[in-house]
Amino acid sequence: MEKQSTTPVKSNEDIVIRKTAKYHPSIWGDYFIHHTTSPALTEVWIRAEELKEQIKNFFRETSDILQIMNLIDAIQLLGLDYHFEKEIDAALSLISKHDAKNYELYETSLHFRLLRQHDFYVPAGIFSRTIVDVFNKFKDEEGNFMSTLNEDVKGLLSLYNAAYLRIHGEYILDEAILFTKNRLASLLDELKQPLVILVSHFLETPLCRGNKRLLARKYIPIYQEEERRNEAILEFAKLDFNLLQSLHQEELKKISIWWNDLALAKSLNFARDRIVECYYWIHNVHFEPHYSRARLICTKVIALLSVLDDIYDNYSTLQESQLLTEAIQRYLLHPLFC
Repeated sequence: MEKQSTTPVKSNEDIVIRKTAKYHPSIWGDYFIHHTTSPALTEVWIRAEELKEQIKNFFRETSDILQIMNLIDAIQLLGLDYHFEKEIDAALSLISKHDAKNYELYETSLHFRLLRQHDFYVPAGIFSRTIVDVFNKFKDEEGNFMSTLNEDVKGLLSLYNAAYLRIHGEYILDEAILFTKNRLASLLDELKQPLVILVSHFLETPLCRGNKRLLARKYIPIYQEEERRNEAILEFAKLDFNLLQSLHQEELKKISIWWNDLALAKSLNFARDRIVECYYWIHNVHFEPHYSRARLICTKVIALLSVLDDIYDNYSTLQESQLLTEAIQRYLLHPLFC
């Protein structure tokens, strides 16, 4: 934002001094308005549907608990879980009844994270007295996490992301965050690609706080390098990402045309031109294709509220702000049609 300036406005009675801020123009310009959809998307969609059915079969055919947990984890990291909500829910119902006391650090942490992430109730008998007591087995006699865990990068990262799902009073998970964060940071220079990319990403933004689409974009090439990758899941992840990206670009095209026709950025030049940013806000909440109409509506609402915010903050006088507030309150209190 550039330096603020004041603009005198003459009237019959006095001169009104307005404080205005000059914002930089949008970096996107007409980029999304000129976006064109690829004609080959129909073939991509057909292939994606075939792969989706194959992956559903994996859920039906896999009986090993660890394999199911790894399958769910990979699907979530690749941003595909919205396709398999019923399958994941059924699998987690089975996992929640499974005894995890003999698992190593990676499996224990993954088991805990998947269940808590999906709000599953875990009976006390499975996780000892409470759901987090199972992590005590990874501590030594002095109450510190065992030194033997220091080189288990996969287990440390799993515990790190699981611990961020803690609730008040789960002090062992508070300790786990400090332990794993410090240890993973110290190991960064020793890690090889692509693991170092994943660890760096989660150290900056823990799994539960991240943007799913950004994570999917980053995790696809990482998953591609894994020896135990599933080729059907990998191909489906790439196709699904491209299909969603095309849909989101088409939505941005519609939004940009609407915003351009509205011409508020020109007529109210004291306000910020941030239509793409407004879209990103709601996209970060719901990226799934069935929320397309909701994204369009919410983006428009957020954009208008942003302009209204700038009117209050950057342009209107105190008296004008009071009049505008009273007008809005009258509108909210009284229905338009009785």
